[in-house]
Amino acid sequence: MKLKIAVLPGDGIGPEVTAQAVKVLKAIAQEFDHSFQFKYASAGAVAIDETGDPLPKETLDVCKATDAILFGAIGDPKYDNNPDAQVRPEQGLLKLRKELGLYANIRPVKAYDTLLDKSPLKKQFIKGTDICIYRELTGGIYFGEKTLSEDGNTASDLCVYSRSEIERITHLAFKSAQSRKRKVTLVDKANVLESSRLWRKVVTEISQEYKDVKLDYLFVDNAAMQIILNPKQFDVILTENMFGDIISDEASVIGGSIGLLASASVGDYFAMFEPIHGSYPQAKDLGIANPIASILSAAMLLDHFELYEEAELIREGVERSLKLNITTPDLNTKFNHISTTKVGDFIEDFINNPKDTNMNFTNIHLGQSTII
Repeated sequence: MKLKIAVLPGDGIGPEVTAQAVKVLKAIAQEFDHSFQFKYASAGAVAIDETGDPLPKETLDVCKATDAILFGAIGDPKYDNNPDAQVRPEQGLLKLRKELGLYANIRPVKAYDTLLDKSPLKKQFIKGTDICIYRELTGGIYFGEKTLSEDGNTASDLCVYSRSEIERITHLAFKSAQSRKRKVTLVDKANVLESSRLWRKVVTEISQEYKDVKLDYLFVDNAAMQIILNPKQFDVILTENMFGDIISDEASVIGGSIGLLASASVGDYFAMFEPIHGSYPQAKDLGIANPIASILSAAMLLDHFELYEEAELIREGVERSLKLNITTPDLNTKFNHISTTKVGDFIEDFINNPKDTNMNFTNIHLGQSTII
């Protein structure tokens, strides 16, 4: 298969982790005789510094001319800490989602057996957790009309949803559930919000088309509690934009590190794949950023193009790296010198030699990352 992939490394640790995902994709291309062409472009704070725009037209044109987008992270303290900033890195990401029609964000959350001790939650509560969160991405309060009074003392943000916006992501969530544990949980605030009542009405109607899938409802406050108390009860979670933003970040603690969570943002014509973590500027260029989320995002990219064997090989490589403790310091207290690059090197080597299980730990921990 031939794929053109736009690479938007972004800010902070974005370039470091994205480099490992590209490395792994190149190994997959070589192993399976695919052709992946990578086209780089800037977005976020780095793009503001270069052009004054967090999403330059040139970047948007690159994205529209490729088959998929591999995204890093955006954000910079000089904008985060300045409430008066008129141009912000996050505006570029929101605009990219809107321009490309990326209306569905898909976030898998899995508790790896080898990392149960890393989670702040009790092992017996999280073991076996396997959730997929479907978050509506281009509507709701993030995109609604915003007002600020002339005296600067009153502000409002409008949350608006249409039936069609709800319908399209609901179908995706139910189809996903059909290949999983056949359960969808709608997270809303229908006891208070009119927009949530529309969500509940439309989702209930559509559920009748999927008789093999059970539909449950939870108010968002209860859902936030249940994700901590009993995450294993969930299969597919379906929710609106802001609730999904909060719930998916909360769910990230289940696995022990936000550096493990990948995501896909898809629409009718375009698709983007990115880790859910932020730019983590404090770790920039230190070699301690966990690249696994970005690497798993590359696996989701392959899934999108039905390259399932290739995607599974990446996931096997990730599982092996976790099992052998070849991970960055956020997960590794025994060998805290294993860098971002070393993790990528190991998974790359695994792809090139998946049947070779005799690991030379001396070489790996010296940085040679060789499978013998």
